[in-house]
Amino acid sequence: MDTLVRAVSAIEAINRVVGKGTAWLTLATVLICATVVLLRYMFGIGYVWMQELYVWTHAMTFLLASGFAYLLNAHVRVDIFYAGMSQRGRAWVDLCGVVFLLMPWLALLGWTAWTYVSYSWLTNERSVQNDGMPAVYVLKATMLGFVALLGLQGLAWIGRSVLVLAGRQPPPAETLTGPAG
Repeated sequence: MDTLVRAVSAIEAINRVVGKGTAWLTLATVLICATVVLLRYMFGIGYVWMQELYVWTHAMTFLLASGFAYLLNAHVRVDIFYAGMSQRGRAWVDLCGVVFLLMPWLALLGWTAWTYVSYSWLTNERSVQNDGMPAVYVLKATMLGFVALLGLQGLAWIGRSVLVLAGRQPPPAETLTGPAG
């Protein structure tokens, strides 16, 4: 069980680092978008690549920070019944949700995205716009990053659930307001 605690902690550390690093893409999105607007409306200048870039950073923020959002329990959940359950009841719901819903969906998404992404890399895909972003395959590859990071966090939730069901205390979880004890 100590190995499971260490594995959960390691996975969550990965998602914490990636999530906090990815948060900077939000600032980049805002700055790039503001620059596009200023250039267009103040100087009459427009760059297609720059418009595409802020769409990319916005998409990458959501894709790469999803595992971190799941770590923080900041995902969409209908808490009508869940909030009133015991810790063991919530552990069962989390375990079944990850095993029977999240993981099969991620497996299907990863399998279908792999062909899409690998074709993009093999063809050195560029934007369809003349002056658009050159390496579209980088954006598409973040779909696989999404699958990997959310899948890892799903494994961490499985580990947390198993620990609770075994009567062990899982490692302290980080929440939106900070580490929980």
